[in-house]
Amino acid sequence: MEGLAYWLPLIWVVVLGVAVALYVVLDGFDLGIGILFPASPEEAHRDQMMNSVAPFWDGNETWLVLGGGGLLVAFPLAYSIIMPAVYLPVLIMLLALVFRGVAFEFRWVAKPHHQMWDLAFAGGSITAAFTQGIILGHLLEGITVGDNAFAGGTFDWLSPFSLLTGIAVVAGYALLGATWLVMKTDGAVQEKARRQAKLLLPVVLAALAIVSLWTPLAIPRIFERWFTMPNFLLLAPVPLLTAYAAWRCWSGLQKEHETAPFVATIALFLLGFLGLAVSNLPYIVPPTLDVWQAAAHPSSQLFMLVGVLILLPIILAYTVFVYYTFRGKVRHGEGYH
Repeated sequence: MEGLAYWLPLIWVVVLGVAVALYVVLDGFDLGIGILFPASPEEAHRDQMMNSVAPFWDGNETWLVLGGGGLLVAFPLAYSIIMPAVYLPVLIMLLALVFRGVAFEFRWVAKPHHQMWDLAFAGGSITAAFTQGIILGHLLEGITVGDNAFAGGTFDWLSPFSLLTGIAVVAGYALLGATWLVMKTDGAVQEKARRQAKLLLPVVLAALAIVSLWTPLAIPRIFERWFTMPNFLLLAPVPLLTAYAAWRCWSGLQKEHETAPFVATIALFLLGFLGLAVSNLPYIVPPTLDVWQAAAHPSSQLFMLVGVLILLPIILAYTVFVYYTFRGKVRHGEGYH
């Protein structure tokens, strides 16, 4: 059991990391569609935008369930500390996702009186993205822990840094949504999305740079992780690859490529996620509890891991099948609703 006690938490960290990364990328672009909604008042454009994600949006949220459920079963102590610390933003996020999901279904049947559902779709998307950024920012800043329980205040999550990360996530999701529309649509919607992506990319890069400098300057352990030898040399490829992905995205937009900007934006997100992992692992509740301290009993982790290893390939296969089936562009007047 000692070997299992060491390796099972690491395996679960990988599983949860994959779930969170897939959620951020897959649900990120369809949340981005909602964030861009207010900038496209034309109904035909909004129809085309929503139709581009209609077959995918609800399946994308599967990964959020896996991430939250996996945290509960594999690291119950971490779950019991993190949830009270971010209870209010999590509640707001879930309500926003509900309103957004309902709007997705009701908008079509409510026409021509669907303005309320347009507002719910855009508002739910922006609110969900912003609260996800706030949660991320608070986790990076560190949760107050005492006697293996949350010992902070109700509004500890509300800080200048968490507000910055909230805005950064909104901008990042909007960039994902814009580059998705460049890839999946044509005509006026595609051209507007390309212009929006060119405006959003510098904003996202600026936010990424600020967060990347703020965290090591404010948190000594992160500074030591990145800026001491030999770590500095070993980790240098992360920022270099991030700069390359940003250049590929901009170059693709300038040359009017359709797929390259979206792929490059995904690379930006994954590299940012990798940077966060490098900064914080092995802590799962920074800076107090590591993955072994917060882990469930090995028998519980092993039991749930068997189920995940059975279901995860099925979910992945279903996801690949859906994206393959609905490949190609969504043109004006086309849809799946």
